[in-house]
Amino acid sequence: MTAAPQRQERASTEPVEPIDPIDRRLIAATQSGLPLVPRPYRALADGLGLSEREVAARLGALLEAGIIRRIGAVPNHYALGYSANGMSVWDIDDEAVSALGRRIGALDFVTHCYRRPRRPPVWPYNLFAMVHARSRDEVADHVARIAALAGTAARAHDVLYSTRILKKTGLRLTG
Repeated sequence: MTAAPQRQERASTEPVEPIDPIDRRLIAATQSGLPLVPRPYRALADGLGLSEREVAARLGALLEAGIIRRIGAVPNHYALGYSANGMSVWDIDDEAVSALGRRIGALDFVTHCYRRPRRPPVWPYNLFAMVHARSRDEVADHVARIAALAGTAARAHDVLYSTRILKKTGLRLTG
């Protein structure tokens, strides 16, 4: 599990508050992942000289402020036997894309789903849904289920298959 820091976006007239030294140490301690122990916040707290409650409160405040985006598991799908990974891309009617995106993202075989702008005439797709499966046939079955869910709101779709494994890392603090 990782806590992924992100750049805060604010209006240009608002000052950006710096991260305090304790939060900086907490982010640095989590950017390679949470300890794989039954009580990871306690392990972090022990290493940082804080209470477990303070670690949880600080991480919650960092999430709320948008300084970190999420805390979640980052599985190695290949190690779990899911070697057919396809990014399904969809041209969804603009009026339906938000609602459909939520429904598609809730499917148990979709690991992430997000909206992106089209880039006509080359790229007509505005919804992306990552599908992990054990075979390309299984990916095709999952994509067919998405197509059935989308119905006539989906004007076109395609599947882009992974060709290599990339190292997954979040943003890292420096200095």
